[in-house]
Amino acid sequence: MALMFPCPQCGSRPFTEFWCGGELPDGGHGAAGDIEADYARVWLKRNVCGDQPERWFHHAGCRRWISLTRHTVTNLIHDVV
Repeated sequence: MALMFPCPQCGSRPFTEFWCGGELPDGGHGAAGDIEADYARVWLKRNVCGDQPERWFHHAGCRRWISLTRHTVTNLIHDVV
């Protein structure tokens, strides 16, 4: 079974309709325009074992960003915003 993301606009959709925007730092999105922090967030992944806050872009649907928490071992998705 494919990994399904609960899009707030389009409903449950397969993960192939989304592009990963990277892990979210602890405490939110970080400061806007901080290029070094953005680079680290997208390319220098922490890869924690457990719950990981992430951003995903629904490119094949509503074209909106969603924030969610995904368990990196079980792929269980919760806390979708």
